[in-house]
Amino acid sequence: MKPAVARLLDRRGFFKSMGAAAGGAVAAGLTGTVDARAEAAAALVQSSVKRASEPSALTITDLRVAVVEKAPMTCPLIRIDTNQGIAGYGEVRDGASETYALFLKSRLLGENPCHVDKVFRKIKQFGGPARQAGGVCGIEMACMDLAGKAWGVPAWQMLGGRFRDRVRLYADTTETDDPREQGARLKARMDRGITFLKQDFGINLLHDKPGMLTKPVGLTFSASQSIMHPFTGIEITDKGVAFLSDWIAAIREVIGPEVPLASDHYGHIGVSSCIRLARAMQPHQMAWMEDMVPWQFGHLMKEIKDQVDVPILTGEDIYLKEPFVELIRMGAVDMIHPDLASSGGLIETKKIGDFAQEHGVAMAMHFAGSPVSFMANVHCAAATENFVALEHHSMDVPWWESLVTTLDGKPLIDHGFAVVPDSPGLGVELNEATIRAHLRPGSGYFDPTTGWDKERSWDRTWS
Repeated sequence: MKPAVARLLDRRGFFKSMGAAAGGAVAAGLTGTVDARAEAAAALVQSSVKRASEPSALTITDLRVAVVEKAPMTCPLIRIDTNQGIAGYGEVRDGASETYALFLKSRLLGENPCHVDKVFRKIKQFGGPARQAGGVCGIEMACMDLAGKAWGVPAWQMLGGRFRDRVRLYADTTETDDPREQGARLKARMDRGITFLKQDFGINLLHDKPGMLTKPVGLTFSASQSIMHPFTGIEITDKGVAFLSDWIAAIREVIGPEVPLASDHYGHIGVSSCIRLARAMQPHQMAWMEDMVPWQFGHLMKEIKDQVDVPILTGEDIYLKEPFVELIRMGAVDMIHPDLASSGGLIETKKIGDFAQEHGVAMAMHFAGSPVSFMANVHCAAATENFVALEHHSMDVPWWESLVTTLDGKPLIDHGFAVVPDSPGLGVELNEATIRAHLRPGSGYFDPTTGWDKERSWDRTWS
C-alpha cells in the first residue's frame, strides 16, 4: 500500500496531517451553516493537494517574450509571471509576430490564470485564422502551464485524463527533386523510429518541365503562391499527373508499402486537377492529402473528397471549433488537422477532437514550433481519444530539444514517440543558455514589456 493511502486510512494520522484545516472542517460540519460547511470542506480538500502556490489568489503580473529563430521556424515564446513567483510558458504560432500576444497584455494583468476558460473567453475575440490566432493560443498554453503548476497536476489531467502515455509522431521531410533521394530521406526518418511519414510534392516539381502544366502566360510559380487555388488558372496536364504518380511510386519502392505516407503542398491548382491528382495517388496508399484547396471552400473540398479514394484532410489554419463543426457536418473531410497554436489552445482543440470523434472523424495535429508548443500538443493529444499522429517539424535541428528541460528528467522524444509527462503544467522549463544562443537578432530574453501595460479599448462586441 502506498504511504499516502495508508495515511488517508489512518484517521488519527489523517487529522494530524491536516491540522487546523481538518479540525475546522469537522467543527463547521457539526455546528456551521451550509455555506460554512461547504467552505470548510473545500479547505479540507485543498489542504491535501500538492501545489506550488495558492491558486485562488494567483494573479497575472507580467507578460514577456523571447523570439527564437531557425527552429526551423521563427518561434515567439511568451512567459506569464504571477504574484506568487511561478511562471507559465506559451508560444505564438511559428512564423507569427509576438505582437499578437503583447497587445493582449493589459487585458490579462490582474486575472487569475487558473481560470483558463474565463481568460480565454475574454481574449478569444482578438484571434483569427492561421497566425492571427497565435497570441490568444499562446496565452492559453501559458495559463494551462500555470494552472497545472499551481495545482500540481499535468495539463492532460485538467483536460479529463489521458488515453495514452506515448504520442505517435509523424515527420515532415525536406524535399528534393530526385524521388530516390527523397525515399532515402524518408527511410532515414524510419531508422530514427518514426512510424508515420509526410512529405511535400506538387507543381514545384513540374513548372520547369514542358507539357506538365497549363497556366496563364507569364505567371510564375512564386507569384501563384499568393493567389488562392481556384483563382490561379493553373491545371496539371495528364502528363504532369503521370509524372507525379511515378515520382511517388519510386519513393514507395524505397520505403515500402506498409508505412503511412501523408502529403501536402501540391501547389495552387484547380479542383479538377486536385481530383485527377488524388485519383492517381490511390495505388500508392497515401495516408492523407492535405489542404488541396483552402479550408474556407468547404463545398470544393467536399467535391474532391466525394470523387477520390484517398483521405482528404484540412485544419491547420482554422481558428475555434465552429468552422471544424461546419466542415464535418457537411462531410467535407475524412480527417481533421488542427494546429493547436491556431485552433484555440489545449481546451478548444480537445473540444474539436471530441466533436470529430462523435462524427467518426479522426484527428491528426499540425505543428511546427518549439518544444513549448510541442508539449502543449502532446498533452492535448494524450487526452483526445481519436488522435492519430502529431507532426514533428524539427528533426533536422540538432539543438531543438535542448531549448527546454523536462521536469521529470525523461526525454521529450523516444523512438518516434513523444513521452507524456506526469509533471505539473506542460512539464518543461526553459533552458536559458540554449534559447539565448538562438534568439532572433534584436530580441531580448524576456525583456520588460511595460509599453503594453496600459493599452486600453472598449472591447465588448455587443450593445
